[in-house]
Amino acid sequence: MSKSEVRASQLLNTFGAGAMMDQPEGSVIIGGLDHWRYSPGPLPLVDEPRLLAKLRARFQRENITLRTPPPSTDDPTAGKPGITVFKFPRCFLVQKAEPRIGPDGRPLPEHRGTRRQIVPQSQLTNGKFHDGAARQEVVPLRFVRACEHGHLGDLDWQAFVHGYSGGCGAPIYLEEKSTTGALVDVEVSCSGCGKRRSLAQAATKGSRALGRCDGRRPWLGSFAHEACDQYSRLLIRSASNAYFSQTLSVISIPDKKSPVDEVVRLLWDAGLSVVAKNPEALVMMRQIPNIATRLAGIPDAEVLASVKRIAAGVAQFVERPVKEVEYEAFAEALEELGSDKPDGDFFARSLPKSLWTGPWMVGVTNVILVHRLREVIAQIAFTRFESLGTDINGELPDDELSLKVKPAFIARDVEWLPAVENRGEGVFLVFDAAVVEAWAQTPAVVTRAKLIQAGFDEWLRGHPGSKRTFPGAPYYMLHTFAHLLMTAISLDCGYPASSLRERIYALDAKAPGGGRRYGILIYTGSSDAEGTLGGLVEAARRISGFVHKALELASLCANDPICAHHAPGPHDHAPLHGAACHGCVLVPETSCEQRNEFLDRALVVATVEHCGAEFFPTP
Repeated sequence: MSKSEVRASQLLNTFGAGAMMDQPEGSVIIGGLDHWRYSPGPLPLVDEPRLLAKLRARFQRENITLRTPPPSTDDPTAGKPGITVFKFPRCFLVQKAEPRIGPDGRPLPEHRGTRRQIVPQSQLTNGKFHDGAARQEVVPLRFVRACEHGHLGDLDWQAFVHGYSGGCGAPIYLEEKSTTGALVDVEVSCSGCGKRRSLAQAATKGSRALGRCDGRRPWLGSFAHEACDQYSRLLIRSASNAYFSQTLSVISIPDKKSPVDEVVRLLWDAGLSVVAKNPEALVMMRQIPNIATRLAGIPDAEVLASVKRIAAGVAQFVERPVKEVEYEAFAEALEELGSDKPDGDFFARSLPKSLWTGPWMVGVTNVILVHRLREVIAQIAFTRFESLGTDINGELPDDELSLKVKPAFIARDVEWLPAVENRGEGVFLVFDAAVVEAWAQTPAVVTRAKLIQAGFDEWLRGHPGSKRTFPGAPYYMLHTFAHLLMTAISLDCGYPASSLRERIYALDAKAPGGGRRYGILIYTGSSDAEGTLGGLVEAARRISGFVHKALELASLCANDPICAHHAPGPHDHAPLHGAACHGCVLVPETSCEQRNEFLDRALVVATVEHCGAEFFPTP
């Protein structure tokens, strides 16, 4: 298979393994992890115990590690690090347009559309199609076939036109009857027997026009096939539903128990994990130069005690939800938490109440300025047609086997996963659980919750087998409020709206620690120093004003009264929304942890509908 090289990209959400992208010389698909090459020497490993514990438990492999993508370099001695990409699709469209042919075999007038010949890679010479003496330019076809298990391949154009019973072997043409590009105006025709078929037939949900999937996985190499029982669906390779990266992220939390633990954690994957099962191995570990240097001056007794704590903690990381550990760290930052140093991973301090209090700050009990934070994001897999993100607790769903859409693996055998480290800043708002719970029990909120739950139930009927549960009115309220606050802050803090992100904490009462807990984190982060410029923390010192502004803007939407009166129901295009649309609440999907789902403005502030379910007073 022909292949070319590309420099590594850290945008795992967009250009991870299995994603399609256009290059000047054609369209390619990014290779799987088996085709990522690193420079000779130490690998760029990422250390994050909580994330590694989750991933090792998920894949049931104790040796999984995290690596950053191969760095781009012009150093000729670096061994050409990079990521291999494969040419895809393998079918092309001749750029020269011909007039469409009518039933009588004569060319139709120019305004009746054009047709272009479809040619496979095998008929090209030096990237061009030789039509007699003429050399025709070609472009990759925008139409491919895929299934809901992530498999991908070229359409069998002869079989599509002739009904999978063989074909006449004559050239196949793609005819466009108008300039709209709509599938109903696109036909595939055979120049030999004259048979034709509308491409719209392959786009209908449940259609079997493209036949059964052959299990191709071109991102893993030429012969990477697996058995598949699905029927292929038509996919436009540049469409937004062609690739959804499945990722898991955690925020690095400082260890408050012992400074020795921080050293042991750094050396855990370097060999100290062995000491947890065999304490006598510590003597041998101290002979390794890297470990010996870091453990110098620390008595064996302290190292063994730390190893025991961390071994117990790794098991605890697997059992406890991702967000639960994070919430406890933020909520405990009553004065100061972490270390205020340039290369630190976490530093937060509480903002005095006199600086943020106000009559509209209902339910807020504390505001934490997060001066420094480190977020580690790992790509697990990817899906096509529909996303499979984390649940409201930050955990990956465990119901893929019961869902029609399943994640596709990014390697033949997963031994490591790609990850990125983002450093940034943020602001954390702690909410009084008693106030939130009292509000949730009011008649108006109960009525509103039943309304939006009906929309969720409708969505669930369209996704049989899903174990997704209704998050409840408090989550809807906090999530919508976070969107409104991000929009208000982005206009002032210097960061664009797409660079701000959210984490919503609506912890269940059954979680260890007891009682329900609520909070929101608005943060920004990048792989370089631009994530810690201080603009967001400085804006957070005036958080009361931004909350006031957010509530004021939310009370009226440009699409009211339609937006405010929206009630999810059967055949609704937004069954997981209440009063929410692009004119008021929706933000860039890179900013939202739930891809702009579970939103209702009426639970935050009074709208023109006046349903009485708002949490905050009208500013």
